[in-house]
Amino acid sequence: MQKNDIITAVACGYGTEGEAVFDFHGCKVFVPGCIVGEQVSIKILSVKGNVAYGKCLGVLSPSPERVQPRCPVFSKCGGCQLQHMSYAAQLAFKTSLVAGTLKKIGGIEAEVRPAIPSPAQYSYRNKLVLPVGTDGSGNTAVGFYAPRSHRIVPAEDCPIQAEWCGKIIALVKAYMAGNGLKGYDELTRRGDIRRIAVREVGGRYIAVLVAAHMVDCTPLADMLTAELGQVTLLLNINKSQGNAIFGQEWHTVCGEGFFESEDMGIKFRAGANTFLQVNDGVRTELYKRIAEEAADGGAVAVDLYSGGGMLTALLARACKAAYGVEIVPEASACADELKELNGLSGRMFNICGKVENELSGVFARTAGERRVIVCDPPRKGMERSVVQAVKCSGADKVILVSCNPATLARDLGLLVGTLAEEDGVLKKVLAYAATSAYSINYIQPYDMFPQTKHVETLVLLCRK
Repeated sequence: MQKNDIITAVACGYGTEGEAVFDFHGCKVFVPGCIVGEQVSIKILSVKGNVAYGKCLGVLSPSPERVQPRCPVFSKCGGCQLQHMSYAAQLAFKTSLVAGTLKKIGGIEAEVRPAIPSPAQYSYRNKLVLPVGTDGSGNTAVGFYAPRSHRIVPAEDCPIQAEWCGKIIALVKAYMAGNGLKGYDELTRRGDIRRIAVREVGGRYIAVLVAAHMVDCTPLADMLTAELGQVTLLLNINKSQGNAIFGQEWHTVCGEGFFESEDMGIKFRAGANTFLQVNDGVRTELYKRIAEEAADGGAVAVDLYSGGGMLTALLARACKAAYGVEIVPEASACADELKELNGLSGRMFNICGKVENELSGVFARTAGERRVIVCDPPRKGMERSVVQAVKCSGADKVILVSCNPATLARDLGLLVGTLAEEDGVLKKVLAYAATSAYSINYIQPYDMFPQTKHVETLVLLCRK
């Protein structure tokens, strides 16, 4: 098989990115936009050994699970990978993805419950981050990044974003055109506007215009307020050459820069950097389940990688007390504000620092208490020292939450003993015996991100 070959094959499985896998004369061919069971005409784009990558030229026998994508730039934009699948097929794929990844990477063969669906399959995202740049001709482009690149695919709207997405795109383009502003070119480092970020909180909007230098945002503030209603607008100056969304310099253009709101009975203050799950409906279901599992006979909860403290506050109400550990100072400060807003002093304790550095101190402070550990790390997963500390903690329950099945498989494998580290290298324990202090009670995926390859997973471990 060579580049530019045209082949015909039947999809027999899926890759981790949601692409279909074809077995063609002993070569695995990965092609996005196809469904298992479909016969497809494929153009080969690259070949590396016995693995090839191709694009679909035509579906010769469509699957009953195939649907018409809603987005006109689906397959060009890197945001969604599964819009061509029925929602039932998406849920089945994500359930299978979690089970397959746990087995392949972690050596874990365990039942995975069917993925819990999202209440909304489209228009579910409460947060929008739009890159603003230039096209090949130097004209301003507003849209979303193409897969595995920083090339902007221009878009007028996005079906997985909230209904106000199209309005934001139109307003930003009108503001820039009316004020002589250009999109920022990452290669030449010329231009004015780098991106716009907007979050909806209870029908109100926190917007951030990210610029390469000071610009007059008053016209944009007026336009946003006229169109959306209650808006707070911030100007962020980002002069860096990296991929960071925001720079260090902030200016408030209108409003106070934050809104106070309430969710699941917890009052909170949301700003531009406050972390909230993008899918309100699924977040509520997930957090309620975590709080229910943690509320176990007066236990103390230890919330690792606790962010802005929303989950820590829920745990403080459900448990005897809750300790949140978070490395980002701004997030930890938000958690302190949240503690005061909800009258949780004496039950909620926020610690700012690296989890691996602070964990022993938290365990010392809670010595003699029944403990439940909740761990929701970033995509890279837990540090090895944290995994080891959790493994030896003696906690009655360990609740893992992950948006990355691969790092979940690694961390979970180390916790239950199907993986071991030798000289810095992870190896599967072939003659595995359940010697760990913990066993898997259940594994539950949640579809936090419909139409995309991403999946959130909750794992409950119980002490034997």
